Amino acid sequence: MGNIKIKPLADRVLIEPLAAEEKTSSGIIIPDTAKEKPQKGNIIAVGPGTKDEKMEVKVGDVVLYGKYSGTELTIDGKDYLIMRQSDILAII
Repeated sequence: MGNIKIKPLADRVLIEPLAAEEKTSSGIIIPDTAKEKPQKGNIIAVGPGTKDEKMEVKVGDVVLYGKYSGTELTIDGKDYLIMRQSDILAII
């Protein structure tokens, strides 16, 4: 988590999506083709904010975001999302 060399600009954040659910609550295993895109992730890096919008989230927060929010990136074989703070729905 600490070796990422990306610093988001303005009000953007870098998020590492949490793994999609492998099983339902009743124990049924979900195949890869039926898994939903994760909508929860860990904040890895935070931009400085703008004069109009101060940053509410911080590194280490677990957040909920929209299903199709952000831009997907792959860095060193790991998947990340970069998005504006306003695309984040809630801090868990």
